[in-house]
Amino acid sequence: MLKGLIHKWERGLAEKTTNRVIRPFEWGLEFLGGSLAVDASFSSAKEAILDFNRRAVADSENFFGYSMVTDFSLAGDLLTFKSPLQTPYEENNTVYARYFPVPIGRNKKGSKQDEAAQASRRACIVLPQWNADDESHVALCRWLNRVGIAALRLSLPYHDRRRLAGFERADYMVSANIGRTLQATRQAVIDARAGIDWLASRGYDRIGIAGTSIGSCVAFLLFAHDERVRAGVFNHVSSYFGDVVWEGITTTHVRRGLETALSREEVRAVWLAISPNSYAPRMADSRRRLLISARYDLSFPFELSQLLFDECDRNGVNFDRSVVPWGHYTMGEAPFKYYDGYLIVNYLRKHL
Repeated sequence: MLKGLIHKWERGLAEKTTNRVIRPFEWGLEFLGGSLAVDASFSSAKEAILDFNRRAVADSENFFGYSMVTDFSLAGDLLTFKSPLQTPYEENNTVYARYFPVPIGRNKKGSKQDEAAQASRRACIVLPQWNADDESHVALCRWLNRVGIAALRLSLPYHDRRRLAGFERADYMVSANIGRTLQATRQAVIDARAGIDWLASRGYDRIGIAGTSIGSCVAFLLFAHDERVRAGVFNHVSSYFGDVVWEGITTTHVRRGLETALSREEVRAVWLAISPNSYAPRMADSRRRLLISARYDLSFPFELSQLLFDECDRNGVNFDRSVVPWGHYTMGEAPFKYYDGYLIVNYLRKHL
């Protein structure tokens, strides 16, 4: 009974979005430059993309590597910098992040505490969901502040201030263009790593990460490639990027573009380089991580989350998990969002 009620609610919430656009399938080889550039010797674009993914997974340190940022600028609470991975779209090439520091306390005499006395400081990178606006997850950042954790809330590629002119949605983050979607997710990971550099330069030495939906995917990929992150919360986890796009109700319009050229199995293969399951072996360490999944999720189906749980188990990855009895869209509704926020904040409070 609960499953049916949640599914009905999920579909109703999903149907409120009426501006989804079905975009045509494209290979997007031109978006896959750099040291792992597509091998032009292949006779077909499909084989070139499959080879690219194999090489990217095998050499993922390079795939998610980047040049250090030198142009950080903080004005009020807004941090900006040029993305280390530049795209053909100028609007998308500047990264925007809102900074939520924990106010410096006062001692009994009323004077400011010496920042040097707070040498061990905690901070969290916060990565919202697909198509989040610039206020999404701000409440979470402020909740983190209340337990003594600073927050840096990053805008994902093609979102809010990075959205392209004439677009109502962040369509280029996830689309039926294979290469551009690979590039966008790679860029999101690299931008967040640069955000960690900035936090470290401010004296934060206990850094965590919290991501939701596609932000969870980005956070997982980053966690697997950056040992500076000591604790992570992955809110709505899944296993294969392509499977989620193919199965989820949120991405039905993207599937319609993909299925004109590819099968479900091929979609999984062409996006292996941005799939959490590809990097589970890199997670077998002592750091703390919480994987959150929703039992009745129609966007990130639970059986796909289970594939990640199983892969982590096979690779000896120690992780905590929480399976909640609702869905993807309903997670953002009261009262469920408060419980979800509690899970995230309490875990980071304990383990940072």
